[in-house]
Amino acid sequence: MRELGGADVYLRNCASRNVLSLLSNKWLCLVVGVLSPGPARFGELRRRLDGITQKMLTQTLREMERAGLVDRRVYPTTPPRVEYSLTALGAEVEALMGSIRLWSEEHMDEIASARAAYDERASRAVEPL
Repeated sequence: MRELGGADVYLRNCASRNVLSLLSNKWLCLVVGVLSPGPARFGELRRRLDGITQKMLTQTLREMERAGLVDRRVYPTTPPRVEYSLTALGAEVEALMGSIRLWSEEHMDEIASARAAYDERASRAVEPL
């Protein structure tokens, strides 16, 4: 087991658990993917991320900005134009999330088949009395 600077994600009070929790958010993973080619406005993000609510996108972007993964830039126009882009740290996260997204897309059929087989076996199982 590799520990960095005393960090151990398996310990309840280790701060690295907060980072792991942040990165395990599905919307963060998807926002990072949309921002990987370059900056995007809120409306562009919302249109690309099918199923995300305005509230959830706002919360996700704020948390990402707070964590140093996203830069929020406001342009002095009327109305103000706001763009979001990945920071250097966010770009590092994109490499991880990109691999997870690709793996998910490549193996979704296998996972669906395994789930169907499991559900079929479970439905035939007799409950003990």
